[in-house]
Amino acid sequence: MKTILNLCFCAILAGVLLTPAQAAEGAKLYVCPSCGCAADDRTFDKPGKCPACGMDLIEKSAQKNPTVAILLFDGAEVIDYAGPWEVFGQAGFNIVTVAENSKPIDAVFGQKLIPDYTFGNAPAADIVLVPGGRGSRQAMQNGAVLKWLQQRAQASNYTMSVCTGALILAKAGLLDGLTATTFHDALDLLSQAAPKTHVVSDQRYVDNGKIITTAGLSSGIDGALHLVSKIKGNGFAQATALTLEYQWDPDGKFARAALADRYFPKIDNLDGEVLSTDGDANRWQFQALIAKPDSAVAIVDLIRKQVASATPHARSVTMAATNGNGNQFGWTFVDEQGHDWNGSALIEPSNQGGKFVLTVKLARRSS
Repeated sequence: MKTILNLCFCAILAGVLLTPAQAAEGAKLYVCPSCGCAADDRTFDKPGKCPACGMDLIEKSAQKNPTVAILLFDGAEVIDYAGPWEVFGQAGFNIVTVAENSKPIDAVFGQKLIPDYTFGNAPAADIVLVPGGRGSRQAMQNGAVLKWLQQRAQASNYTMSVCTGALILAKAGLLDGLTATTFHDALDLLSQAAPKTHVVSDQRYVDNGKIITTAGLSSGIDGALHLVSKIKGNGFAQATALTLEYQWDPDGKFARAALADRYFPKIDNLDGEVLSTDGDANRWQFQALIAKPDSAVAIVDLIRKQVASATPHARSVTMAATNGNGNQFGWTFVDEQGHDWNGSALIEPSNQGGKFVLTVKLARRSS
């Protein structure tokens, strides 16, 4: 009886499965919009609700996989387009690559790609993907790139940038009045390029509806999965992530730009190797084995000067005195948001003759 009741309930929700004879007669077919549920392969003879997931059924002829146009340019970062490419491909989207002309693209690390289309003959696309990379600085000054992007962004359903691709969107005027993010080392540059944009450092991706920006590198995978969930449903995006063996956390708070090393002093002119560098949003510790300068006093003197003059995003820096041994000192600073921080540097002899271990710590003070 339970099975019969369930079957009746499914029929009320979604109509009846078509027989081969009905299908041959040209009756309209209705399907679930490919959300990844158990009914994705079933067809029904009238509209209603999917018996597996509850989504509205759509006419089969209306079902269409989106087309993604990936903008390519010399110096594009591989993971910026390859990560989303893999996500969209696994989701069944159609993917094309577009560049200013048909010559091979020299991406980073020696990867070469031949674009499918040029600006002059590229087909219409539902999604436009704009990667970043060192070539984004040139691309954002290229009038042909900006014109094509402006036209395609207007015609598409979604435009998504990865990493410093946000700079290209900014130069095209697509971020005015919106909230956006980008690669952690390019946040200030984005603020300069888009003075009418609210730039944030604590989000992995920012969804403005039609315009989506993501932070650096692997963040593009999260942004692409988010876009898949908008189009095909959260369950489908989850299934796509599992196929990729990717631990997708739509509510994850990890953002590279929000880590405490954002306030780490720019220390130059040291000859050595990094031993460790780790922390979170409220603390950071850095250790290095220093060969030159070849004395603790000289290392302290160099670092003190650079802390005072090159602590990024700090409103003010207050230096403390060096200890009696000349190998340790501290400082305090106020960040751009008004939070108080403590910093310290310690130089100790290593077990390798003539070399020193430098330990630098940052910690945000409790409010």
